[in-house]
Amino acid sequence: MVDAGGRTRTSHQEVADSSSPPPVGKGSQQVRSVSDLTMPPDACQQPAQHPRLLRLYSALFYAGSSFVITVVNKTVLTSFRFPSYMCLGIGQMIATLVVLYAAKMSKTVQFQDFDRTILLKIFPLPLLYVGNHITGLASTKKLSLPMFTVLRKFTILMTMILEVFILRKTFPKRLVYCVVTIVFGAMVAASSDLAFDVEAYSFILLNDAFTAANGVYTKKKLGTKGLGKYGVLFYNALLLVIPTLLASAFTGDLHEALTFEDWVEAPFVFCFLASCFMGFVLMYSIVLCSYYNSALTTTVVGAIKNAAVAYIGIFVGGDYLFSWPNFLGLSICMSGGLMYSYLTFTQKSAGSGAEGAQELTIPIAEDSTGKASIN
Repeated sequence: MVDAGGRTRTSHQEVADSSSPPPVGKGSQQVRSVSDLTMPPDACQQPAQHPRLLRLYSALFYAGSSFVITVVNKTVLTSFRFPSYMCLGIGQMIATLVVLYAAKMSKTVQFQDFDRTILLKIFPLPLLYVGNHITGLASTKKLSLPMFTVLRKFTILMTMILEVFILRKTFPKRLVYCVVTIVFGAMVAASSDLAFDVEAYSFILLNDAFTAANGVYTKKKLGTKGLGKYGVLFYNALLLVIPTLLASAFTGDLHEALTFEDWVEAPFVFCFLASCFMGFVLMYSIVLCSYYNSALTTTVVGAIKNAAVAYIGIFVGGDYLFSWPNFLGLSICMSGGLMYSYLTFTQKSAGSGAEGAQELTIPIAEDSTGKASIN
């Protein structure tokens, strides 16, 4: 069957048309949205279709992975005083390549073999990926855990802005209020920082920007034919590991890492390898959470995790300067994040039944064309 634009509609749409009368009202708009798409296999499953528990488990998996790697990185860079956050990022890239290549060879996962089209398909993710890695590790080293988690809240606002401009999304006012609450809490908490460091704050704000852009473009690229979740991870690491290694050698960073005296200490080696492996786990959990939910939801889940880490940092670590404004700001951030999560999951789980067909076209349009309309 041919639509108004002259294109042949998909077979599953033809079956639906033959078994039920044509939709009216908004239905005509839905038909145009579906017919304008060429859906890759990886784009068939969308947030509105996934079971609530699957979406929730992917969010919890990301939160847990992010918590573990934050603690492990802090241990390697601060407790052991490892001098090279860039080499730690290289180790995480190598771990990603080894795990995914072994999985591909064993037929556990599938993604496109490398060819000249990969660069066009994946750009600009590699640049955002390395920027996110380097600035994230640098800010982790230079900031205390509580202040690190406070300033990371600005990633949420940046993600929302990028989704509006890049994915053409709109948000209900109640979700906007939740984001404003989180950012306001971060500002209240940061107002009590007695260890202001221009370089450290610059790194963390750059990390916020890279994280937001990486999340939004990852969501956009997941529907690219031939890549999927695993291809995005593998080719990000493959395209960046050698340039990052050369940059590390040129700046002397690699020499400092190789001459580090604790390489003979088993506890340090264990923590370093754990950080490398958790780098892969974290990137996979981010892609998985964005795949089942959205870039903004993934960022808010990370903010909730960061607030929990900040509470722990009050009692563990020894580098936290307690103040009531900071504690109050953290509590405001946590309340805003929890409210956002509640509204998001209950809203999506309620969108079933008669509205199911309408919701189906919205996320598909977002993944395939980079545009989306409000529910």
